[in-house]
Amino acid sequence: MGAAEHNKRGQTSEFEAEDEKNVTNIGAIIDVNSRIGKEQKAAMEVAAENFNKQSDTHELILHFRDSGRDPFLAAYAAKHLIKEQKVQVIIGMETWQEAITVADVVHNQPEKIPVISFAAPTITPPLIQRRWPFLIRMASDGAAQMECIGDIVNAYNWKRVVVIYEDNGYGGGMGRLALLSEALRNVGSKIEHRIVLPQLSESDTNWDELKKQLLEIPYVNSRAFIVLQSSLPTVTALFKVARKMGFVGADSAWIITESIASLLDPQGNYDMDGTLGMKTYYDRDTTHTSSYARFQKEFQTKYSEEDYSKPGIYALRAYDIISIVTQAISRMPNTTLQESLATILSNYYKGLSGKMQLKGGAVLLDSPRFRIINIVGGKTDNELNFWIPDFGFSESLEKVSDKYRSNDGVGKVIWPGNPTLPSKGWAMPTDEKPMKILLPAYHENFVRHIREENSNEMGKEGLCLGKGKDGLCSGKIYDGLSIDLFCCVLSKLNYSLPHEFDKANGTYNDTVELVYSKTYDAVIGDTTVLESRIDKVDFTQPYLESGLSMIVPDIPDDRQGWMFLKPFSWKTWVVTGGILIYTTLVVWFLEVPTNPDFSGSFKSQIAFATWFTFSSLFFAHREKVYSNLTRVVFVVWLFVVLILSSSYTANLSSMLTIQRLSPNVTDIEMLRNTNSLVGCDSDSFVGNYLVNVLNFNQETVKLIDSSYEPAEIRSKKLSAVFLELPYGQVFMDKNKGFTLTKATYSFGGFSFVFQKGSPIARDFSKVILDLLENGEMRKLQDHWLTPKKRSTNTTSDTTNTTSDMPESLRLKSFWGLFVISGATSTFCCIISLTIWLKKLYRGIRGNV
Repeated sequence: MGAAEHNKRGQTSEFEAEDEKNVTNIGAIIDVNSRIGKEQKAAMEVAAENFNKQSDTHELILHFRDSGRDPFLAAYAAKHLIKEQKVQVIIGMETWQEAITVADVVHNQPEKIPVISFAAPTITPPLIQRRWPFLIRMASDGAAQMECIGDIVNAYNWKRVVVIYEDNGYGGGMGRLALLSEALRNVGSKIEHRIVLPQLSESDTNWDELKKQLLEIPYVNSRAFIVLQSSLPTVTALFKVARKMGFVGADSAWIITESIASLLDPQGNYDMDGTLGMKTYYDRDTTHTSSYARFQKEFQTKYSEEDYSKPGIYALRAYDIISIVTQAISRMPNTTLQESLATILSNYYKGLSGKMQLKGGAVLLDSPRFRIINIVGGKTDNELNFWIPDFGFSESLEKVSDKYRSNDGVGKVIWPGNPTLPSKGWAMPTDEKPMKILLPAYHENFVRHIREENSNEMGKEGLCLGKGKDGLCSGKIYDGLSIDLFCCVLSKLNYSLPHEFDKANGTYNDTVELVYSKTYDAVIGDTTVLESRIDKVDFTQPYLESGLSMIVPDIPDDRQGWMFLKPFSWKTWVVTGGILIYTTLVVWFLEVPTNPDFSGSFKSQIAFATWFTFSSLFFAHREKVYSNLTRVVFVVWLFVVLILSSSYTANLSSMLTIQRLSPNVTDIEMLRNTNSLVGCDSDSFVGNYLVNVLNFNQETVKLIDSSYEPAEIRSKKLSAVFLELPYGQVFMDKNKGFTLTKATYSFGGFSFVFQKGSPIARDFSKVILDLLENGEMRKLQDHWLTPKKRSTNTTSDTTNTTSDMPESLRLKSFWGLFVISGATSTFCCIISLTIWLKKLYRGIRGNV
């Protein structure tokens, strides 16, 4: 509406007003050509007309000015309204740039009048109230709307999104972009790409710049688009071009904010079918039921030609603002309009749009509740579930609780391209552009190249061959555990996955980097989940355990002849022999005076004492003991013999029963301390792990071929070979004469690799979990990794066939026993010596 029409309306209103009424001029700066502006204008006119009919002393005159969302036009309109129309308050301004421009105009005027804005900054500056004390901001919480979008993204597991917003020349989208980034980060998603659109008008037909921006989309995989802010001409052109370019289809998802959704009706944009949006839900409770019904009727009557079914939240807030201004006018002239507005809004004010309260220059509205909408047939009246802050989605507001979050989803969405299947939000493979899969064919049990593409030779039949859709697994040129698992997963997905294989040439890290750089879409093979890789790509649920296992040669037969000495350490043997000799001497000393068996030469006495003591290790002798002190020594000695013989028997039995490691390889620490030569896979990360984590000397770590030939291990004189656990199982199934320890250092497991944010990774993970739970994965594992064990019906796990060698029993295990024995023998010996000396002393005195 032009300025002349506005002046004419104002002059007509002034002419109709009665002379005795006090006239209050209100300026309204809006975008009169937009749907929001038309609703606001209609609502304010209804509110003003109702007031004028009821008031005998006051009359409101509305002066509308069209800013077209241009801050400069808004500033010009504000100056004109203040100087020419003598307005006492200015309301409107849909953008924050307009609001602050108008506020600056008022700030430079001699008389400061209230400015009530329908816009607020996304992030409130700290000194805003000091700079513009007369500016009242009435707008929704932008952060809540971004949280709602974040929850929608999370509900469909879109990990990467593309954000689109219009460049209005004032950077208005940056604040929303910051809030959206935070909201997405909170749900584990992120912005993959940003598209800034040029601002278009309705007359613009040159969309080359817009097309140029959209041409960047094929270089990113995300197909979840979020349109933050845009004018109606721009968003209309956006969807027309996007649909023609194929970005509004079965794999794509579009989300628009409330400000954009409020622009659409009644035009009906069929290019936007399937798009999700939101609208603020306002509660029409019993208090305002009659008021709202009357307002809606008057609203529709005034603009029936526009086919508005019901007013939106912007219209309700415009109506409430005029209602608040009329109440403030009724309090004048005792107070200024600014003071009256502050007084009314100091307490909660209940309007058609909800409760509100003025605090710090901002009208705080009720915590917003959004109604998710789904555009169908170009209309926005297909309403889905509610969204409530800190609760999430809900089918009904009656289910809302502040104790837990809801499990309800967005609702039954009609998606673009495929109305029933939820959008993946990702560029899914097609026959024209299949998924490029890299195969690390380093271990033939996992990935094996079995034939050329044109060859008729077939490989070993896997468990899942022929089960895939459209023959995906038939006539394949690769097989192995990873390939068979891939076929199993494909057979259980509810969509097809066209793909093509390429054989990898580099290391496992190289394959991960190729997916990270988007050269390939996935790696299907035996890739280990590592901390250094997880930030670059997405891994599926691991399908096999992984850890560092150690393989060592079994003990040679010529070294097993001395096994009987291993139960005790050499120190224990030395001390045991010493105690035996000492006990022998004590027995001789105690028995020689009285025992006739100890007669004869000194050599014969020592020999008999030794036999007497040593034979107690094995059987009970029949020789008679004459000294009670000898009996005491013998009781303690027999207790020592019992403990030593039991311990020796138990430890020797363990060593002979359990398949043992070489005596020179007891653990990793021993290998490291002795600088023994060890081997590892040349294609894996294990070499670096041994050096950087387990602190092996670089020179002692030797790389071996992934075929793991025993001859190579022996020729390089390796004391041990370190392999990841599944490779160790394969090696042990094929070879004898080696021992595998259970993994003492765990890794993340074997997994498939996909690009970051790919929804296919999650779908694969769900199927892999199902295969793990129902035992199918175990069958695949036995089929490919341990076929010999499977053929012999052995059920034991390779990792449990060995354990660490029992240690030799050390001296510290028996030192208390030896001390008791030695002390007892010494004590008895001292007593015997004392008795002998007394007898000797008495004999000497008797002779004297």
